[in-house]
Amino acid sequence: MSFLRPRFKGERALITGIAIDATGSGMYVPFNLIFFKHVTHLPLAQIGAVLTVTSLIAMAALPLGGSAVDRFGALKVLIVLYLLRALGFALYPLAHDLPLFAVLALITAAGTRAAPSTLQARFAELLEGTDRDRMQALSRSLGNAGLGGGTLIASVILATLGNSGYVVAAWLNTASFVIAAVLATRTPASPHADRKRAARSGGYKLVARDRPFLALALANLSVAIGYTSLTILIPVYATDWLHIPQGLIGSSFIVNTLLCATLGVPVAAFARRRFRTRNRMATAGVALFVTAFVGQAVLGTVRPHNTTVAMAVVLACVVVATFAELVHSPAASTLAQSAAPAELRGRYLAAYQSSWALANALAPSVFTALVAVDGRLPWLVITATALLGGTVLRLTERSLPAAAVYFEPPAPATTAGVPAAGR
Repeated sequence: MSFLRPRFKGERALITGIAIDATGSGMYVPFNLIFFKHVTHLPLAQIGAVLTVTSLIAMAALPLGGSAVDRFGALKVLIVLYLLRALGFALYPLAHDLPLFAVLALITAAGTRAAPSTLQARFAELLEGTDRDRMQALSRSLGNAGLGGGTLIASVILATLGNSGYVVAAWLNTASFVIAAVLATRTPASPHADRKRAARSGGYKLVARDRPFLALALANLSVAIGYTSLTILIPVYATDWLHIPQGLIGSSFIVNTLLCATLGVPVAAFARRRFRTRNRMATAGVALFVTAFVGQAVLGTVRPHNTTVAMAVVLACVVVATFAELVHSPAASTLAQSAAPAELRGRYLAAYQSSWALANALAPSVFTALVAVDGRLPWLVITATALLGGTVLRLTERSLPAAAVYFEPPAPATTAGVPAAGR
């Protein structure tokens, strides 16, 4: 199995750290508000307000993190972000007053916002070509497996220790960040970038002038809104519009997690063999998303009274959307990595990650407002945005660097036996 063969020194340590980090996150993400309520003993209303406000403020960490990556290298920034989040979760059990909880929530939210783009920059520092695509698929599979494993561990802890188990989960999550930071140190140092050239170039001004890359970020924003449907839209849609019992809805998350964890790498490898460019592979993933979203809209029109039938169709659409994710995500992420110039990769990927952050911020209010009007409406809206994203992805294929677009560089054109470079 060649996808398990390390491509650089410390690769196994890095991906092990990713899995451990995800396992720690799985101990609190599914419980979220309830987790913080039992850890801090603050009212739910205050916790919800603080988490919303700090999440929005923490979006400022993205450009700051991108600049730090370009200045200090992705490895140093990644380690700092791991330790920053470890500090937050270590102190949460002491945050019984609102100001301290708000400070800790802001620290951890900032670290969480900046971490994905920093990790993407780290992959780009360590890998080239299709090895980046492979790492995208592998890290996503391990991340999903870790989330599922963490949720299971937390469930056992809570069943054994009761509400005090939430504090244990917070400390275990702290340990997961520390271990991930230690494992990251076993990878090679970040290569020296041309810092002076990056400073002269104008930083984010250059990103703002790069229209093909901005179009790529716009395409991702259009598709990313659909990614949030699994955790935000389906629970509301299934219970309020289809009248499916709430206890059955969690099975959709379980199905998605299991498929991502087990099939992420082989599905991505299969798709790479079927498409010449990352744009086309990502667009194929978008087409699967559209199929799944239209299926949900049709189900919302029929609205079968049989709960088994309704839930079976919901799960079938979730399976299609999961395969869409497995095809689209590694291609789109590697495309952004490879399209970013090395000396400004941190800033470029921070700008790209902003599309994910904005989608996650918009989705709850947009989905709840649309479902209140008609349960089919949000599915039609994200179908339209996905079609827009897929169209932009195909159009940008001509304007992005060939090394970013193609899995294997195309052979140079020739005329009368003379290579293009010779002419």
